[in-house]
Parts: sequence; structure tokens; C-alpha cells
Amino acid sequence: MSEIPRPQFGRLLRRPDMLLAFGFGSGLSRWAPGTLGSLVGVICYIPLSHLPNMWYLIVVASAFALGVWICGSTATTLETHDHPGIVWDEFVGIWVTFIALPSHPLWLLAGFGLFRLFDILKPWPVGPIDRQLGGGFGIMADDLVAGLMALAVLQGAALGLGVV
Repeated sequence: MSEIPRPQFGRLLRRPDMLLAFGFGSGLSRWAPGTLGSLVGVICYIPLSHLPNMWYLIVVASAFALGVWICGSTATTLETHDHPGIVWDEFVGIWVTFIALPSHPLWLLAGFGLFRLFDILKPWPVGPIDRQLGGGFGIMADDLVAGLMALAVLQGAALGLGVV
């Protein structure tokens, strides 16, 4: 199987939609671009974590809506359904995972691991969403659901441990 061509970083700099879709360049990684994109998403989460919950939710919802456009535009430009270097969906998925998360590094680590697990394994309903929905919405939707699944597990654990 031939490798999917990756755009040059200079091209990303000329196309703000592609720069965001490729996670500021993190999606250009030849090794596990989704995992690297998720790690950059965690770094971007740190300043977002200081927002009040309502503002955080507004930012995440706006990032999802923006992602539908930038991921769809980038996929169209690259003439592919969902280029592996498109990682804005991982950014938003990890931010969904971290909604109202207790502020401790172990929760971030657990959230990162759970999100990557659901995103990689694509259990129901993540897998069917990934296969059946197209365009920018389809690119974003499976990571949204993976993030919601990770969020549910984390919030259940936090509730069970009495930390929320």
C-alpha cells in the first residue's frame, strides 16, 4: 500500500484552514499523527482549562463547528475522505473528553488514554459513524463520539470516587 502524500508545511502556512486541520503541523508526523495531534490538543487544553465551564463549552462547540468547515475543506483540497494528517478532530475530541474534568494530571492522562483507545478501536457507535458519514461533519463526528464516550467513563469514575 502506498503512503498517502502529505502537504509541505509551507503549504499549510499559506492555507489557514489546512494549518488548523493539520493541528499546527502536528498532523504531518509520519508516526501516529492522531496521537501526536491529541497530545498537542492536550497542550492547547491547558489554557482552555482555566475558562468557566460555560465558556469552555462554547469554545468546544465553536471548535467543532469550525472543524466541520476546515476538515471538509482540507479533505476536498487533498482529494481524500479523511487524510490521516487531519487532526483538528482529535483536538476537539480530547477537549470533549476533558469537559468538567477534575484538575489533576492523572485525570488528563486517563482521559488521553481513553480517548485514544476509543478513537483507535472505534467501538460502536464510533466505527459506523466513521464509515458512514462523509465530509467535514463525518471527519469530526466520530471523534466527538469517542470524546463523549471517554467523558462518560471519566465522569462515572469521578462520581464513583466522589471527586465531582
